[in-house]
Amino acid sequence: MPSLAGVEHTFHELPTGVRVHVASVGPAGAPAVLALHGWPQHWWVWRDVTRALDGEYRVIAPDMRGFGWSGWPADGDFRKQRVADDALALLDVLGLERVKLVGHDWGGWAAILAALTAPERFSSLTLMGIGHPWVPRGLAARNAYRLAYMLPLAVAPGSLPRTILRPPAATASAGRRPSSRPTSPSCRPQRRAGCTARSSRASSRRDRAGSPSRRD
Repeated sequence: MPSLAGVEHTFHELPTGVRVHVASVGPAGAPAVLALHGWPQHWWVWRDVTRALDGEYRVIAPDMRGFGWSGWPADGDFRKQRVADDALALLDVLGLERVKLVGHDWGGWAAILAALTAPERFSSLTLMGIGHPWVPRGLAARNAYRLAYMLPLAVAPGSLPRTILRPPAATASAGRRPSSRPTSPSCRPQRRAGCTARSSRASSRRDRAGSPSRRD
């Protein structure tokens, strides 16, 4: 786990069926800001924000279900409403009645849903990197190209998002041969594909380095 001065790391069992990791920064008595990261990220994305606030607020940055150091959800459901449900459940567990809410990317969409579900729990809502849910159709159409990056995730053979997010047990049951090499802590389920590719390249380099030189 990356290190950042002043961060408190805690884990909480939520009634939504996930063990969530939370990074908290700032004075315990300061106004609380719940910060929801995007896809595929984790709490570390907020590191510069916490520095900029410089102790004025207490930033509470959970890792989404299945991301970072949070556990895989019992229901295997990654719809943004479930992420919103996690956010509200976390407020209950932490004993926070009302906070400021910030969301980035798909965490922004989850933040919208959380605010719609329980508006009394949030004193403000700040969104970054996500479209407004209520815009004129013409304006939405002119800006639809901004969502083009999502197409490969939606139509990729083998359901790319599910492959990236698939837990180790599901990967083995899908017919893939489990690796005998230990997995580094950074190779969480959502990053496994990239870690596997890097491991393969490193293995190839070691094999070439260890092979005797061929002489004519």
